[in-house]
Amino acid sequence: MDTDPAGAPPRLRPQSLMLTFLGNYVLRRDIAVFSGSFIELFGRLGVSEHALRSTLTRMVGKDLLTRHRQGRRMHFGLTDRSRRILMDGEQRVWTHGAVNDDWDGSWTVLAFSMPESWQSRRHELRSRLTWAGFGSLGNGMWIAPAEVDVTPIAAGLGLNGHMKVFTGAAQEPTDVPSMIKDAFDLDGLTENYQAFLARWDRPDPLPDAPDDLARFLWMTTEWLQLVRFDPRLPVEYLPEDWPAIRGERVLWELRARYEEPARRLADEALEFIRVD
Repeated sequence: MDTDPAGAPPRLRPQSLMLTFLGNYVLRRDIAVFSGSFIELFGRLGVSEHALRSTLTRMVGKDLLTRHRQGRRMHFGLTDRSRRILMDGEQRVWTHGAVNDDWDGSWTVLAFSMPESWQSRRHELRSRLTWAGFGSLGNGMWIAPAEVDVTPIAAGLGLNGHMKVFTGAAQEPTDVPSMIKDAFDLDGLTENYQAFLARWDRPDPLPDAPDDLARFLWMTTEWLQLVRFDPRLPVEYLPEDWPAIRGERVLWELRARYEEPARRLADEALEFIRVD
């Protein structure tokens, strides 16, 4: 993830910001939002009208948004797929927590082997495994520090006979700390969490931001990008000063500050229609 100096907003893709907005202000409301509202709101975040319209079009193509026309006005609502993604993101940010402090010692070990011609399927599986908290030990072997149901991960990829999955505790003489270092990019995670803290762990984060809605969207989107690639490793195998611990505390403190004014600003700007 690209980061800017601490005094500047994080560099985030418009689609990522859009998903954060939808998860906070559209999910569970059965509404479709007028495109002009998105243009106004995302203009505050520095997203141009052209980029915003392109993002909406791409999200429709990915089954993340559905169009609703009313007269000459176009509105955009959620799909079943986007609802699932948004609820997963909500769980990752506000429910699961960034630190695994109640680990039961279980690991999931997954091994796969595919023909060379299955390159796209291999890439898709690796992306899904990373999203699910797995790390690669090489040669098609992946591990995750929990019992993971891999059925939805492999769904639709046609991998029967090409994948083996086991769960259980690590046994001697396994060097668990070394295994974790091999499978997961702890240095990269540390760097990204430290960048988050440099930006947000201060009395007045982003003083040049247009309002608290912009701050809230930037902050929660940046945090979701972090926890999306954080496998929630057992706390006993992490450094004592693991920056995710402080980062999560800052996130909740700033949520308490930004959430109410951000929601008020969003509600004032949203034009929408009801949909079934």
